[in-house]
Amino acid sequence: MWSAAAAVTAAFGWIVMDLLIGGLGSIDWTFLTAPVADAGRAGGIGPVLISTGWIVAISVIVAGPLGLGTAMFLSEWTRRGDRFGGAVRRSLEVLAGVPSIVFGLFGNALFCKALGMGFSILAGGLTLACMALPLVIRATEEGFAAVPEPYRMGAAALGMSRTSTLFGLLLPAAAPGFAVGLVLGIGRALAETAALIFTSGSVARMPGSLLDSGRSLSVHIFDLSMNVPGGTDNAYGAALTLIALLLLVNAAAHWMTARWLGRGIVTT
Repeated sequence: MWSAAAAVTAAFGWIVMDLLIGGLGSIDWTFLTAPVADAGRAGGIGPVLISTGWIVAISVIVAGPLGLGTAMFLSEWTRRGDRFGGAVRRSLEVLAGVPSIVFGLFGNALFCKALGMGFSILAGGLTLACMALPLVIRATEEGFAAVPEPYRMGAAALGMSRTSTLFGLLLPAAAPGFAVGLVLGIGRALAETAALIFTSGSVARMPGSLLDSGRSLSVHIFDLSMNVPGGTDNAYGAALTLIALLLLVNAAAHWMTARWLGRGIVTT
């Protein structure tokens, strides 16, 4: 067990060290705010960061409430052996294994063409929300399942309504599961490439609205690494920025969960 844990830690440390060596010299305030120049060889990643933030915000705003509501329904309103609940769970298992390129083609067909959004940040965010939903729902459902049954029995004995029990007792206790699912969903949204190429596009200019095309950090890194000779330094800088954003998201999720659990303990 110690060897397995050490191997995982060493792999993560090696990746971070490689990114620090290759990208730390490229990162400064100008790099983070300046527009892309010379196909990414020069300039910075300002517009790319703005596009990435909008795409992630859309995916979280859509996937968070939908995932939480679906997890509540599956955990608290469906019985064991329920056909509809079983069908929903099987659908989530299938969706979790669908390749990102398939989600990209689906998003292109539905959001870009059928709904007339074109290559846009909105289409990319909605596509990533579809990808994140299985992660958010299953992690949140597991969080509700981990709540001890005496919590529910005690609430019923005290005459608490089902809604009061759910929001005042069970939801604060299941908050870590919801936070885990949301972090995994955000991580997938930040790191996704294939789905965004087909939906949000790869235009590197500053977006003026959600219906403008925008390039995410992952697409920018892919483009610099594969299609732009001489873009390696800026690709390393963008990759290091992406890792830093993922770490910030994880830290924020842990902080929010701690606050939520504290409020839940006071409430109950």
